[in-house]
Amino acid sequence: MKKKNPPVVARVITLATLVATIFGTNFALAQQGAAPAAPAAVAAPAAAPAAPAIPPTWAQGRTAEQANSGLTPHPPGLTAMAAADIPTASLKTPPGFKVELWASGMANARSMALSPAGVLYVGTRFPGNVYAVVDKDGKREVKVIAKGLHRPNGVVFKNGSLYVAELSKISRYDNIEADLDHPPAPVVVFDALPKDEAHGWKFMRLSPDGNYLYFQIGTPANITVQPVTHATIVRLNLTTKILETVAQGVRNSVGMDFHPVTKELWFTNNGRDWVNDELPNDTLNRITRKGMNFGYPFCHQGDLLDLDFGRGRSCDEFDKPVMKIGPHVAALGMRFYTGKQFPAEYKNNIFIAEHGSWNRTKKVGYDVVRVVLDAKGNAVKKEVFVSGWSNGEDFWGRPADVQVMPDGALLVSDDVAGAIFRVSHVQ
Repeated sequence: MKKKNPPVVARVITLATLVATIFGTNFALAQQGAAPAAPAAVAAPAAAPAAPAIPPTWAQGRTAEQANSGLTPHPPGLTAMAAADIPTASLKTPPGFKVELWASGMANARSMALSPAGVLYVGTRFPGNVYAVVDKDGKREVKVIAKGLHRPNGVVFKNGSLYVAELSKISRYDNIEADLDHPPAPVVVFDALPKDEAHGWKFMRLSPDGNYLYFQIGTPANITVQPVTHATIVRLNLTTKILETVAQGVRNSVGMDFHPVTKELWFTNNGRDWVNDELPNDTLNRITRKGMNFGYPFCHQGDLLDLDFGRGRSCDEFDKPVMKIGPHVAALGMRFYTGKQFPAEYKNNIFIAEHGSWNRTKKVGYDVVRVVLDAKGNAVKKEVFVSGWSNGEDFWGRPADVQVMPDGALLVSDDVAGAIFRVSHVQ
């Protein structure tokens, strides 16, 4: 058995003692007749320095001046507000529209998916629940169809089955609408995804041909050179179970949709934190070819080099966003408007749920915004569509996702109020 080396500290002490002994002996021989010198005392080894504290992932990238900042992520909504306490009347829309409370009692309600039968499925990030909202005679009943899951944010419905994306795996609930009160056991579809908590929850969409599940794998920190598996948009082939990277350099997308005409994938992307109040912007992006790279962590918003990781790089190396949405607005779920209820100028425009800022001294976001597209499909303008979740520095709710309904109304989920609102056109 190989003999272990002594600890480094012990070896240092032994060497120090040996040196002192040699020097003491020589000194005594040179001073014959003198009393032997007392051996020099050996100083106790200094205590090993404490390991530096590792900052939480959201705090990475702070400057020395920002280290004592009081800005921290908002606590998640873990309970649902009582319907009577939700201030729906404070929500404002453009003239000709109205907003009403559609369903409540769903703690942390986030991503939504609608089945052909009209059942709305709602994922969550923290409670681990998946909900089904059944509309009967104008009244909505909320059912909890799954509990104890790990970040089941992403939901997709296909051919009678509900697909749920957790942090590190995707599962399928077959023939789920046969009995929502007694859902079937899930079947694991794919479980080889990273387990990083930071930006690990998934937003998931089904491809127009029904063959692929598209979702993101976010960066494992605020700002870092990530593994090749992260900061990507990927797609899973539902037949072969092969996972492909579609785009890179995407810090964290929590909303995506396919253009109803071109079938190109558009997505929102959350910019890094701890630059300043005005930079960088969250962005709206479009994938026109496989293998695009949108710049993270080297370049942000298409034209802002990172102070550290951007050294020696150029933003011209990377693909540009379609539009800058705003700094720290936390752009999440998005959908193209494919309904017929809203005025004609809304056709194929984009609605985005802005979850609202935490990494900014003055809050922004907390709205549903509309991105106007011209006749050629180019994004030309962004405007607020629904507001009123915030009042100055206070907020009572946070929009998380949007969903176009068969009648053309727009649903908005709110993961703080634990509710879903319906926006309709009344003129």
